Amino acid sequence: MASTYSSDLQLEVITTGEKAGLWGTITNNNLKILELAASGYYTVSIAAANLTLALAEGSALGDSTATGKNLMIEVTGTLAASRVITMPTGAERIFIVKDSTTRSASNYTIGVQNVGATTGIVYMPVGSTGMFYTDGTTADSMKLVGILNKGSVTVQNSTNSPYTAVNGDIVFGDTGNGGGGVITVNLPTTPSVGDKVTIMDGTGTGGFASNKCTVGRGGQPIQGSAADLDLIINNQSVSLMYIDVTKGWQITSTNQ
Repeated sequence: MASTYSSDLQLEVITTGEKAGLWGTITNNNLKILELAASGYYTVSIAAANLTLALAEGSALGDSTATGKNLMIEVTGTLAASRVITMPTGAERIFIVKDSTTRSASNYTIGVQNVGATTGIVYMPVGSTGMFYTDGTTADSMKLVGILNKGSVTVQNSTNSPYTAVNGDIVFGDTGNGGGGVITVNLPTTPSVGDKVTIMDGTGTGGFASNKCTVGRGGQPIQGSAADLDLIINNQSVSLMYIDVTKGWQITSTNQ
């Protein structure tokens, strides 16, 4: 009987009496795969294309077909468009993605999903490092377990306003002369309960009192009101959390 392979990491499982003389080689390869899952680090540029990870049977360290078995995946490069990182289905995985790309002068996004996902794509805050979980069976099961490094993005009128935030974003609004004036930061259009966005005045000279920052509600209420929120005080900061369709985004903290 031929070997079988485990569902998550595709370790080779040898049938008793088979693979005579090869047990050492196969066992060592399996140990390399376990090492990838425990501490593997894979760095790749996504400047020009999306990234589809691989979980081929028996593939291990150094194999291009083992990229999805690494614990840490770091993406780099200057984005030319929004990018998606795709994990194959059939494997229950916990893994980490580090965003080391450059996209400060654009609204390009980085999403993480399973093969075949329709609604289960998770967008990463700019410059963040996130831990993800997928159950391996449901296409829309990709979840952001936690943000290990929050990162941040600066929004300016002259470069990337209006900017559409994602869950976990920390946004510095630069509305001074260098930033080009008033800005708009739109909240996520399809938020989940508990999603959070923080926006603060990051202007060096001038500030929100001179040129406001409009927080677009993204089709959801803010504090129960179907109206956008204007930040018009210098050095103002506000954190908003999504509650439900009635209350929408609630202000959880502010310094004004």
